[in-house]
Amino acid sequence: MPRTNESFRRDQPDIQWLERMYNNRMRVPEHPAYFTRWAAESALVRRTLACDVDVPYGDAPRERLDAFKAPRPGAPLVVFIHGGYWRALDKSFHSFVAGAAHDLGAATVVPNYTLCPQARIGDITLQMVRAVAWAWRHARTLNADPRRISVVGHSAGGQLAAMMLACAWNVFDPALPRDVVKRALGLSGVYDLQPLLHVPSLQEVLRLDAAQVAACSPARIPAPARGQFYALVGGEESGEYLRLNRLIQQAWGRERVPLAQALPGLDHFSIVDALVDPKQRAHRVWRQVIG
Repeated sequence: MPRTNESFRRDQPDIQWLERMYNNRMRVPEHPAYFTRWAAESALVRRTLACDVDVPYGDAPRERLDAFKAPRPGAPLVVFIHGGYWRALDKSFHSFVAGAAHDLGAATVVPNYTLCPQARIGDITLQMVRAVAWAWRHARTLNADPRRISVVGHSAGGQLAAMMLACAWNVFDPALPRDVVKRALGLSGVYDLQPLLHVPSLQEVLRLDAAQVAACSPARIPAPARGQFYALVGGEESGEYLRLNRLIQQAWGRERVPLAQALPGLDHFSIVDALVDPKQRAHRVWRQVIG
């Protein structure tokens, strides 16, 4: 019988079930092939497109980003935030997204962030605020319009993308407008951190506590006052990821989340391939988000 989210509401959560639900690499045994291909395609993009790599947006060693110019002035700007459960991967695997964005006429910024356990999720969220603020300030040097910024994130990056839409930008920096991010797209996002408290393989690195869950779970904070968030998930992903994708729309409402959709035939990694494939529904949604 299918399990519901009751499993992690109990005093003694079903840890083995949660491990199966949240261990995406176990669910997709061929995941190393994705990483190898993404890295090769990304290296080619960095050699081909006009870009600046390892640009500092802060003082920490991993507060670096790669910035790719748009082909023409006044373009939209995409900030792409990678996944890896806040503990793995790197911007260098994801330059291929900038290649697809360039084909759509957009500039792209791909930031790194300090990985857990050297940082906690709240720290990483603030790093992404700094990275997006950098993108706003430098948009015109990338042939982009700072009024046309969107954020896309995969997995852990989906949580961070949602947090960027909800950010009080003019509180962070009075020089920034309230609506730095107009739209955001989450691919297989983790919008509630509560279940991860009970996944030992994650919790030993993430070091979550109740305060972090409350502050950094998009589904547990007030809906943004403006902007739109689009939520996509692979139809072949675990029941928990399908639930989380529905949850963000339930929490924020359809005005803020007009689309929460499971895409048939896609898993936790192939959904990123679908983002850059013009034949795929994910790509068409992305074009709408870019504007």
